[in-house]
Parts: sequence; C-alpha cells; structure tokens
Amino acid sequence: MTKKERVVAAIEGREPDKVPSGFSLHFPTEAAFGDVAVDAHIRFFEESDTDILKIMNENLVPYMGEIHHGPDYHMVREMSLEDPFMQDQIALVKKILERCEKDAFILGTLHGVTASSIHPLEKMEPGYTYDSIREKLCRLLHEDEATVLAGMKRIADVMCQLAKEYIRLGVDGVYYAALGGEKRFFTDEEFERYIKPLDLQIMKSIKDAGGYCFLHICKDGLNMERYKGYDVYTDVVNWGVYEAPYSLEEGKKLFPGKTIMGGLPNRHGVLVDGPGEAVREEVHKVIREFGRTGFILGADCTLATEQDMALLKAAVQAARD
Repeated sequence: MTKKERVVAAIEGREPDKVPSGFSLHFPTEAAFGDVAVDAHIRFFEESDTDILKIMNENLVPYMGEIHHGPDYHMVREMSLEDPFMQDQIALVKKILERCEKDAFILGTLHGVTASSIHPLEKMEPGYTYDSIREKLCRLLHEDEATVLAGMKRIADVMCQLAKEYIRLGVDGVYYAALGGEKRFFTDEEFERYIKPLDLQIMKSIKDAGGYCFLHICKDGLNMERYKGYDVYTDVVNWGVYEAPYSLEEGKKLFPGKTIMGGLPNRHGVLVDGPGEAVREEVHKVIREFGRTGFILGADCTLATEQDMALLKAAVQAARD
C-alpha cells in the first residue's frame, strides 16, 4: 500500500498492510511563514517519513482593532479568501503540494472557532497567557453575547471557505483543531450554545467539499462528553489522552466506529526521553492493546519544536513492523 492507501484503509475500518502514523510540530517563528516554512515542512516530512503530511497554519485571524468589551467585537469584520492571511496560507499549501511526496496523505490545518476567535485578541496583549485570553473571550460573551457571537459566526464562515479551498487545492482532508472543551472556561450549556453549532458548521463544510475530517480536541481538564454528536462529521479523532485525561478505550465509546489517532504523549515519555528501543517497545505495546484496525499512531498534540527526529522516525518505523 502507498501511504495514502494505508491511511484511507484505517479510516474505512479495513486492516492496512502496516499501521499508519501522523505526527506534526510547530516550526520556529523564523521558519513558520513563506518559502522558509515550505522548506521546513518538506524537511520534516522527509526526516520523519510519517504517512500523514500535515500542513501547519500560522496565518491566523489578524488583529482588527482594540477589543476591550463585548460590543467592541463588532470590529471582527466579514472575511474572505482574498484577505492577506488567507492568501498567505493558500500560497503555502500550493507550494508544499508541488514539492511533497505524492503518495502520502495530506492534511491542511484549520483552527477551530474557539481558537480563531481569540486570535484577534492576542496581538493586543503581548504578554498574554492562554488562560487569560480564553477568560477574556468568556467575559466578552457575557457582556454582549449577540455581538460576539455574530463576530464568531463571521469567523466560522471564512473557515468554511478555507476548508473548501484546501480540498479544491488537492489536500485529502482537514485537521480541525477544536478548543472549548475545558471545564474551567465555558459551562456545558455555554459550549452547547456558543461553540458546538459553529464547530459543526465548519466540520460539515469539510465533508461537503469531499474531504476527510480529522477532529483534534486539545488542552487539559476537558469534558470530552461535550463532543458527543461530533462523530456525524468526523472520520478520525485525536485528543490529549494523557492531557485530558481520557483513554483510548473511552474515546472509542464516545466516537463509535470512528478511527482513532494517538497513543503517545507529545511532551513527555519515550518520544522525549528515548532511547530508540524504548520507543519501539511502546509503539508495539500501544498497537497490541488497541489493535491494527481503526487506528493511526500519533501523539496527543503537536510535538515540541526541538523534537529528536531520530526518536520520531523510530516510532513511525515501529508502527510498520
């Protein structure tokens, strides 16, 4: 099987010739944009030999003005693929597709509505923390729900456009990075009202365009039950097994019949500490316990920028044993 055939077999619940794998990392700031980013992606793909080539996306929804209170969120205007940040991402994808391995499975990254809704706020506060900016979005919603939700809907609409453009350009699927499941921010009721409808709108656009949807659920302290029902537009699910925490077995029950991607922690354990033999043993153990069907080896989330590539390649190769 080619790499793409292997991944598609896993998605369809057939046993592949070898267990496929998918890993990614954030490149350093100096290698995150333009032609330098293209080179960094190709180098990572070649050194890791992973079956899934995930194109990163650092071209985020930009600062549009000072947003201090809920009504200020009206500054988050309507966007389109003609906006510079969208054009930059589209150009990146085109160049990577021209140079990357043709028989691999290609994913385009799309930041979910929660992440994309805080990106316009980040440039205002250079010293922000993740928790502080998430708490600010919650405050804005409480101050003026209608205005903020209207802005978030405009963000979701342009993300649907990007999802469709990814598929039109030739990627096989979209990696939808969802946030919002952390119990310390939204309540369950708020998540159901603010986030879930927009997440599902974007995920539906991926499927309607003919792409595979990879749902990535991120961060710690999650209420994974909030994502019940997302399986209607999901082909593959990946989450922080160790970070949430939420086991692979629990995930199989929450997303019945869906392919699971994961098995290894991303910032501790064998991928960080090694040695290579320990990596191989852990990968064999994960596959032995989970099984060879409906599974793609991966990590909880993106790997550290300084990831030891020899250890990563050992994991990819061990999955193919």
